Parts: sequence; structure tokens; C-alpha cells
Amino acid sequence: MGRYTHLTLAEREEIMLLRHEGRSYGEIALATGRDKSTISREIDRNSFKVGTGRCYRASTAQRRYEERRLACARPRRLDDGELAGLVVRLIARERWSPEQIAGRIGLERPDLAVSASTIYRAINGRELDPPDLARTRRGIKGRLRRKGKRRHRKDGPEERRGKIPDARPISERPAEVEERSRLGDWEGDTVVGKGAGACLVTLVDRKSGLLAGGRAATHTKRDVARVESRMLREHPETRTITLDRGMEFADFKKVEQSTGAVCYFALPHHPWQRGSNENTNGLVREYFPKGTDFATIDDDQVQAVYDAINHRPRKRHGYRTPWEIHHSTTLHLL
Repeated sequence: MGRYTHLTLAEREEIMLLRHEGRSYGEIALATGRDKSTISREIDRNSFKVGTGRCYRASTAQRRYEERRLACARPRRLDDGELAGLVVRLIARERWSPEQIAGRIGLERPDLAVSASTIYRAINGRELDPPDLARTRRGIKGRLRRKGKRRHRKDGPEERRGKIPDARPISERPAEVEERSRLGDWEGDTVVGKGAGACLVTLVDRKSGLLAGGRAATHTKRDVARVESRMLREHPETRTITLDRGMEFADFKKVEQSTGAVCYFALPHHPWQRGSNENTNGLVREYFPKGTDFATIDDDQVQAVYDAINHRPRKRHGYRTPWEIHHSTTLHLL
């Protein structure tokens, strides 16, 4: 038996003409090449009363058919205006990824549950582009994260920059730090801007992923150490800091004296030894692209970006945020 196909408008017009000629269901079926049951069901379902009899009209039958097809179709998840608006806001304004959005909605608003793949399909189909992005080349897709810079090979070149005296190697770091079982073990780095001027100091807690730090007036060891000390004094749970080998961290002993923390240094060209910090720097770059002049950015703007990152759901935390994990609290973000 061949696969069934729905009647077309042309077939309905032929049925209408044959019906007006007074042909029986069997004769119409024979003329159109359709089953008699198909013809009888089509006429009975789509005819309407006229006077004391009934009339079949092709245009009316086609309209009713299209309405029934539309009504029986399963609605798409993002046809829900509330859900679509929430997804657009979290991508365009909060810069969350589809996976973060799906995970957090499942945690906080299970009535609006949606999968990450559904969100990606809608983005790729440009179904979620808001008016201010609809005319751009990439639309809302342009707000998603990009791949970061290429990493050095694990067997890459030796460090050729200036060496920090008495730098404590990461091999001496306590095993508890590697386990991420406690708060207060930080990873540190800087995000440089235009030229050799101001920069951002980024400190990330290994367990919670909380981002702390701020803007340093210059990329010198003195100003970077000042920002590190000021921010870590606000976190009395601080135990260790794992730093990059950049010379901006050469004043690490002053940071240790000021905060009581113990500083360790990752191996040259081994950014994966500070993976939490490197990943977070990628988030910071979404707000401050390369070439940003941090001399024109004030501290309030930097803190607003840090707060936004600290309130982004993380998959490794069951889509809770670093702020919630670090402060043992629950927020309502949606």
C-alpha cells in the first residue's frame, strides 16, 4: 500500500465539480484515483448547510483543512513569548550561553523548561533576533562566546621573560588546593588593555569560581600588588594564590605580608594550571575586547562586569552561580 497523501486544492476543485454534477462517491473516487472512503470523509467533513441541503466548496474545504493542520501541530517551545523573551534577555544582556540558560531555567523555573539544543536551533534560524540586532549580519548569534586564543603546546618553549626571584613553584602547593574542596584558594592573572597603561587584575576562587579584583592604574608590579592586597583583605578565608609568571606579580611577597596568603607560580606556558582564571578571563573579554583602553573605564564599570560574571550559572555547580556557592545563599535571577 502506497503512502497516504493529503488532498490538494486541485483535487478538491475536481471533487467540487463532480459533486455539482451529481456524481456518487464511487464515481468521484474512480475519477480522482482516490479511495471511496477518502471522498466520503472529505465531503462529509467539509460540506456546509445551505437551505435544506448541503454544499461542498473547494476553497472552504481547503481553509478548514489548513486550520485543522495548524491546530494539531505540536507548538514549538520558544513560541511561548515569556520564555523567548527571557532567553533573548539572558543572551543579549547577561551574555549567558544556551546551556547556562537551559540549566538555570530547569533549576529555578521548571515550568519554562527548554533544552540548550532548542535554543541553538532558534538562534541559528534567526528566530530570536530582537529588533536592534535583526539587521546585523549575525544577529543575536553574535552575542555568543567565541573561541579563545590558541594555547602553547605542553612541550612549548622555555620562559624567556624576566624571572621572579624566590618564586614558589606550583609543585609545592598543598594537595587540598588541587581538590577544590575549600574556599580561599585563588588563581590570579591580569587582563591588559591598550598600550602599557591600566589593566584589570582578576582573582578567581578555585572552588566557587567567584571573580574578585579590579582595575590597576598601571601594569606595574606595585599597582597590581596593591589591587591584589586590597581585594583579598575583603576575603579573610584566603589561603593560597596561584599566579602567572608575569613580572607584574614580582611583588608577591608584599601581598603575602598584607593578606597572609601563600603565593605559588604556575609553570611557564602552562595556563591549564590556572584553568579557572583563564576561562574567567575569556568571560571578561566579552565585555572588554582586546584593545580596550582601561584608562577610560572607571571602577564602577569594572565592578558591574565582575558582578555580572559572578551571577552567571555554572554547569559544574548544577547551574548555581559562583556568588551563591561562595556565600552559601540562593538568589532569584529570572
